[in-house]
Amino acid sequence: MNQTSSSILHSKEGSQPFGPGDALRQELPRPQAVHSKPLHELNIVLVEPEIPQNTGNVARTCAATGARLHLVGPMGFTIDDRKLKRAGLDYWHLLDITYYESLTDFFSRTTGNFFFFSTKAQKTHSDVCYPENCYLFFGKETAGLPEKLLFEHPESCVRIPMRDHPDARSLNLSNSVAVGVYEVLRQWGYPTLLRSGELREYSWQKG
Repeated sequence: MNQTSSSILHSKEGSQPFGPGDALRQELPRPQAVHSKPLHELNIVLVEPEIPQNTGNVARTCAATGARLHLVGPMGFTIDDRKLKRAGLDYWHLLDITYYESLTDFFSRTTGNFFFFSTKAQKTHSDVCYPENCYLFFGKETAGLPEKLLFEHPESCVRIPMRDHPDARSLNLSNSVAVGVYEVLRQWGYPTLLRSGELREYSWQKG
């Protein structure tokens, strides 16, 4: 897949933290993957999520598509919140999930190609070519991603198109994640995903 330097950002281990603020870095252990690394790796990053049901629904999307989930604190709920588990309960064992204390923590531990989804972005999400090992960032429900982060990296900011109306400010967080995930997977040709199904009481072949 083609990629351009203007559409991706790199965070190198041992370099200055990539993100807002100048918080001191600490020596932190690397996140351990639950599963072996797939040929096409997609990562979803939720920054300071506030509503457990939304994160649970995002977890379900990640489990169904094979995307890795990264949760960046502080969060508005605890991981053992019943509302969180209920939204993605049947899928929780399929998740590859990593937790971080802050954005500084995340960027000090992670290398990849970063894309920031925001209603404030100037570029449409489907106009970007998403490379291997990309990370899709989504901000908290009440405020989105930090504006400083967006302003410093305009070429990596993308927007999901919506109607121009003051009462239609944004999509639901979990819906936005699903839109972003499936655009990336569409571009990649839906690798490793089942692309056909079968009826329960009838047969497509006999129709």
